[in-house]
Amino acid sequence: MSKNVTVLDYGSGNLRSAERALARVGADVTVTSDYQAAMEADGLVVPGVGAFAACMAGLKSVVGDRIVARRLSAGRPVLGICVGMQILFETGVEHGVTTSGCGEWPGTVERLDAPVLPHMGWNTVKAPEGTVLFDGIDADERFYFVHSYGVRSWELQAGPGFTDPLVTWAEHGVPFVAAVENGPLTATQFHPEKSGDAGARLLANWLGTLG
Repeated sequence: MSKNVTVLDYGSGNLRSAERALARVGADVTVTSDYQAAMEADGLVVPGVGAFAACMAGLKSVVGDRIVARRLSAGRPVLGICVGMQILFETGVEHGVTTSGCGEWPGTVERLDAPVLPHMGWNTVKAPEGTVLFDGIDADERFYFVHSYGVRSWELQAGPGFTDPLVTWAEHGVPFVAAVENGPLTATQFHPEKSGDAGARLLANWLGTLG
């Protein structure tokens, strides 16, 4: 039976390319800002492009921050993509302006220290042992990135009785977080929907985790 996935429409992100990529791997996809549809879907995808502050404003306009929090409190899967990953962190700093994110993870989204920005194009990633998201994907596969900002240090440490999140890294000038697997909350800095067969495999792997 195919899984029902909602791509959250809050005015930011490659909605149709995400829709097509998910449908390609067998999902029954709806693109909407409807609260009930987003809450009831087997999986919720939060895309995002552009500025952190603008994405947070758009997300709040459709109570997307509340949707994410309530889904996660119920153990319901959420996948953030690009800025849709960044806004899951505590804060974003762009052009000297600090904006509060969803706060699902501690940490700051900040400008990458690299000779060329944006970081645009294909890059390899270093996935951790035990990853589900990158299962069956060769270590030398490349994923498509478009960003100038990222999370340069991972701050969350799981306490006793909790499993440490699986953090995937990439490098452009400096190391940065490329993906996170943290129970029902999953995110990628790169665009799996623009990453060819490797991105399709990753989306299929995520789809396979939906209950």
